[in-house]
Amino acid sequence: MKNFQGKRILVVGLGKSGLAAVRLLRARGAHVVVNDLRSVEQLGDVALEVHALGADLALGSHDPALFSKVDQIVLSPGVPPLPALEAAERAGVPIASEVELASWFMNATVIGITGTNGKSTVTTLVGEMCQASGRPTFVGGNLGTPLCDVVNTPAAQGGYVVVELSSYQLERVSELRVQVGALLNITEDHLDRYARFEDYVAAKANLFRCQRAEDAAVIPAGDALCAQLAAAGPAGVHLFGSHDGAVRVVGDELVDSAYGSLIPVSQLRIRGAHNLANAAAASLCARLAGVGADSIRSVLRNFSGLPHRMQHVADIDGVAYFDDSKATNVGATVAALDGLAPSVKRIVLIAGGKDKGGDYAPMRDRLARCARAVILIGEARPIIKDALADAAYPVTEVDSLEGAVEAARRNAQAGDAVLLAPACASFDMFRSYAHRGEVFQAAVQRLHGGS
Repeated sequence: MKNFQGKRILVVGLGKSGLAAVRLLRARGAHVVVNDLRSVEQLGDVALEVHALGADLALGSHDPALFSKVDQIVLSPGVPPLPALEAAERAGVPIASEVELASWFMNATVIGITGTNGKSTVTTLVGEMCQASGRPTFVGGNLGTPLCDVVNTPAAQGGYVVVELSSYQLERVSELRVQVGALLNITEDHLDRYARFEDYVAAKANLFRCQRAEDAAVIPAGDALCAQLAAAGPAGVHLFGSHDGAVRVVGDELVDSAYGSLIPVSQLRIRGAHNLANAAAASLCARLAGVGADSIRSVLRNFSGLPHRMQHVADIDGVAYFDDSKATNVGATVAALDGLAPSVKRIVLIAGGKDKGGDYAPMRDRLARCARAVILIGEARPIIKDALADAAYPVTEVDSLEGAVEAARRNAQAGDAVLLAPACASFDMFRSYAHRGEVFQAAVQRLHGGS
């Protein structure tokens, strides 16, 4: 446990994670300065809370002099690379992410889950399995509650801490130890932030850096890149899925090599092949953390999924409508198409939003096999339309998500599915992926009311 009493600490970025870091550092006696580009007026009540905690505000710019005169810098995950940070690092100032800061004050079984897609579903599943075991459990990180907020809870001192970790959170990690670390998959994402795919991969690989030989690295069977990253760490490697995974499908059963049959696949309430992989990964993580078979089986039997993640909204005139607004990259959209295609005739895909710099070619390949039509919204419309040039199905551009739902209804036939899986961020038109999903669901319900 590190001693910050009287130390001068700079917290950069005043979102939820930054504010949680301020609370933790002030409770440990640190003199805290908070740096953010926003003004006091823009921060509103958050600035008042910082003042109430006894921290100082340095707003409006990232002054290099401020960064060089502190004992430690703590970064919120949304903070991009900055010249002031690079200069401070060259000067020898230690820099850590908010999750790293929290880890210095915890004594728990930590289960860290990362990957391009499926993180939130697996984190939630593992968290519910741990809770079912009876031990105090915290579930959060990138999923919601910042890790710094768990430090003074029973979960952090002898319980389970189940944390979803984004690449942003893992960029500045050199000491965070996870007893069970899962890398679910890795495909192109956030290339609007990273100059190269390799930089994104390197951030994800930090999950395994500080594990020990007695810890567990969990990866998908048959994934060469994930295998390479896990092998670079000291932990034992455990596989899920495919024919040689420790948890995999055998016949119609999800089977654990240690616990035997967990549940018939037909009894899982979450849809799609990608969710079957998520269930396998979560079951393996929970078992490796010491959760019993009965707790794992109970959660698998009852878990119905998270909002905006392949969520069934309605059936209208023989067409099923699905909200997968959380599919914010091409890999997630491909997984959604793969998972849904076997159970429907054809798919009308609604896609588009704020482009993240990925390659849409994999989406084109899948759509060639399963698409009835594609409806495009948002800033990325022309980019995606170019990627789908000469497609055998119609590609239509519309100005709103409500208009996209109407266009999808006109194109869909009985037995088809309409799928919102945008392959893009939401911030060109919506506050968040959740807001986008809510608008989609409301538009579908209006169709339902008029059917």
